[in-house]
Amino acid sequence: MQPRQTDSDEFDAPPSMARPSLLRELPVTQRGLRTRASLIAAARKVFERLGYLDTRLVDITKAAKCSAGTFYTYFASKEEVFAAVLEVAQEDMMHPGTPRVADDGDPAQIIEASNRAYFQAYERNAELMGLLEQVASIDPEFGKLRRDRGEAFIARNARSIEDLQERGLADVELDPILASRALSGMVSRIAYNHFVVGYREGESASLDEVIYTATRLWVNALRIPPVN
Repeated sequence: MQPRQTDSDEFDAPPSMARPSLLRELPVTQRGLRTRASLIAAARKVFERLGYLDTRLVDITKAAKCSAGTFYTYFASKEEVFAAVLEVAQEDMMHPGTPRVADDGDPAQIIEASNRAYFQAYERNAELMGLLEQVASIDPEFGKLRRDRGEAFIARNARSIEDLQERGLADVELDPILASRALSGMVSRIAYNHFVVGYREGESASLDEVIYTATRLWVNALRIPPVN
């Protein structure tokens, strides 16, 4: 969910997972932009296939069918091209949620729609999401950036829960921050276990079953009437 927007947070954006210090200015020519995009796309496939630690620059240039010199025109290191991969993919990887529940809207349906968008985005990016777990465990700075981004979404969901409480649509005895942290964490782990671990182990549950279960747990926890 996404909170009721105010003048102060209407245009809030979650923090980037890519280190700003590793992001260069974009090329000024269309050819440069196409070459850079091709390198990023190739790098993402190689990172997902080999893992962050085992990926070498030669693997990326081979996949992109370019020379090392061309690579260094746009990126100085593996760290820089990985940051660019994240910058391109991050909005799709972590869906920001859905608009605030309208006064005549059904909170359970809004939560279901938000969960559906999140799980669909996670499924599209499952290999990259698995890679991010690896990188966060070995790179403290990246781990912090990822946690900060997660905290931003937890804060958004907390404001949504508080809004529902104020309108008598959710359990008023719950602490909205703690509830958001628990529920957001639950959805995140369901996604990881299903789309990253589960796919490797032959997970049989369908996407609709995952969405239904996560939504039912969420609305039950907040004491919101389930989707009809």
